[in-house]
Amino acid sequence: MAEEIVCPACGEVNDAAQRFCGQCGSAFSRVCAACGEENPPAFRFCGACGAAFDTGAASPSGSVANVDGERRWVTIMFADLSGFTALSERTDPEEIRSMVDRCMSEMGQVVDRYGGSVDKVIGDALMAVFGAPVAHEDDPERAVRAALEIQRRASEQADDFGGLCVSIGVNTGEVIFAPVGPHGRRELTVMGDAVNTAARLQAAAPPEAVLVGKETRAASARAITYEAVAPILAKGKEVPITAWLARAAASAPADRPVSAAPFIGRDTELELLVRTWARTSSELRPQLVTLVGSPGIGKTRLTLEFAARVESAGGRVFSGRPLPYGASAAYWAFGQVIRDASEIFANDPADVASDKLAARAASLLPATEAQELATHLSIMARLAEDTVSDRRVLFASAQRFLEALAREQPTLVVLEDLHWADESLLELVEGLSARLGEVPLLVLALARPELLDARPSWARLPTNVTVQLEALTEAHTQDLVRRLLSGAPDREAVAERVEEAAGGNPLFIEELAAWLSEGDAASDAGVPANIKTIIAARLDRLPAAERQVVLDASVVGDFFWQGTLEALGSDDTLAETLHALERRGLVRHSPTSRIRGDQELIFKHGLVREVAYATLPKAVRRERHAVVARFIEQAAGDPTAYAAILAHHWREAGDAANAADYLLTAADQAWRGWTPHEAVELCNEALELIPENDEERRRRARMRRAVATMAEMHASRDLVSIDQSKSAGEMSPPIS
Repeated sequence: MAEEIVCPACGEVNDAAQRFCGQCGSAFSRVCAACGEENPPAFRFCGACGAAFDTGAASPSGSVANVDGERRWVTIMFADLSGFTALSERTDPEEIRSMVDRCMSEMGQVVDRYGGSVDKVIGDALMAVFGAPVAHEDDPERAVRAALEIQRRASEQADDFGGLCVSIGVNTGEVIFAPVGPHGRRELTVMGDAVNTAARLQAAAPPEAVLVGKETRAASARAITYEAVAPILAKGKEVPITAWLARAAASAPADRPVSAAPFIGRDTELELLVRTWARTSSELRPQLVTLVGSPGIGKTRLTLEFAARVESAGGRVFSGRPLPYGASAAYWAFGQVIRDASEIFANDPADVASDKLAARAASLLPATEAQELATHLSIMARLAEDTVSDRRVLFASAQRFLEALAREQPTLVVLEDLHWADESLLELVEGLSARLGEVPLLVLALARPELLDARPSWARLPTNVTVQLEALTEAHTQDLVRRLLSGAPDREAVAERVEEAAGGNPLFIEELAAWLSEGDAASDAGVPANIKTIIAARLDRLPAAERQVVLDASVVGDFFWQGTLEALGSDDTLAETLHALERRGLVRHSPTSRIRGDQELIFKHGLVREVAYATLPKAVRRERHAVVARFIEQAAGDPTAYAAILAHHWREAGDAANAADYLLTAADQAWRGWTPHEAVELCNEALELIPENDEERRRRARMRRAVATMAEMHASRDLVSIDQSKSAGEMSPPIS
């Protein structure tokens, strides 16, 4: 007796050799969301990686991400047979069924060829998804190419399509990709406004036409020829949909590659930094250098090369980075410099940390000054709850501290991601730029262009030199690409694709080359439209265990610890997995760790973390933020020193009470650090989280806000007085 298979979608009995159901067109396989492997429909777990297919069972690895789904950036295609209803009225049902089966099979083959997946077939309409369960760097282009090929086949094989035309809508956007349906019949699908918009585009598309949305057109414009059409007034849409007709596709892509990026094309900028350092060291002329460039342009890589030169010349390097959570922790980056210089670990108890800072201050300054200096620095490093009457006192101590460090040994201070900096840190750097004494000290600030847009006066600061990092030249791009692809098959064809896609951005070049080197030369991979799709595609190519670690680490932040991953459920192979991720160039080990005895790692690029984090559903994020918060509370010697970070994690975890408490603690720290504007903002954030019926806590928060508001008013009057003195030709008050 011939082997049969029952369609899990409609219950129709089919021959086991069929790939699609003859009744409804559903695919006879289940694609694992974790690794992309196809499985028989009856499987409850993926045969390749063990991930669960439905919520009725737990994955052997204990992972919950695949059960809850993922947020994905996908392209959706709806294809509908125009004139089907009229044809059905005059045609026998069996003939209609046979014709629809042929059409859907033909369209399904095209979707498969371009790397998409058939999500569902509803009567005479097919819905396909490009970007889930596995993303490609050019999913929008693939979807439009598939749509155009379906149109071509409908025209060339008119008899198979019953003489009907096909109208197609294509749209790109964020969706949730998750199992939906009754128990035992749950199937992965995509949901979100992007799906609804794709359906509306299909409904508005003329017969034999492909109508695409704004994001799809933007991501595929290099490969597809488009014609603009009038905005579409669609049912259920408040705003007309901007759309384009896809007319033709350029000839297809290429693929393949190899290696880690050499340092190329930045010799001029590096030489400028080295000369500046030499002059600073020999002439005792403090210098502020601001390195400005777009994400991925090479600011961090250039800094690493420069720091190595500084250390080889007898200097030392300290670094700090503002929190990317807005203005939530004044002086945080400078506090990291203080902690590093004092060899304070994140898990040092408060008394140990204070003793280390006091000892460091005593090693730098006479005993008569050291105690006061240590008190002020402990406020900026969030190690103490003392306060000062004027923040200029803190600025003066910061100045003395840096000058003392530089007198001890020529010093480079690197402040990364200054575009995220709180107002107080920016004002501190501005003050130091004007008032640092004659010492061998260079402050290197790394920022995106947004910093200069928001603060145009920054470029005119005393002692500041602004270095703009531009895209690599064509010659340097070609040199870098060819070194990365040395020895790769089809090198010239692949190099041309990389050069065209990367636009001279070293990160784009490196990530694309790495992705291609892990891909299949024979596949129709194409060129990514932006770095987001490059990284998403590369993450989807990782083995399940490595991908899960990246997703978990993304919740912690740009830097993370092995301990946090263990707390989040990583297994005994974690060390091996991290080593594999480091080999792939996704993460790197930090030479030091803020938690003694624990390995600290850093995402090689912040964009990798951002893309990974955006993949997690909000429910999963909440669960994991809570785990991270508890880990920090247990590991930190003094959790209140990390109040701003803990407030962020508890708020993202949905725990308003804990978040509000830490926000108020951070507000107290801000007030003691003489940053009243930050204290006011933190109190406001806390009040948003405290329930209306919790009168006592709301009263305390309002009182703290009132005190901070008064301090902010006094600070504003002081600044006005200083400005008036300057305009009258008086000397501005010294920072010390």
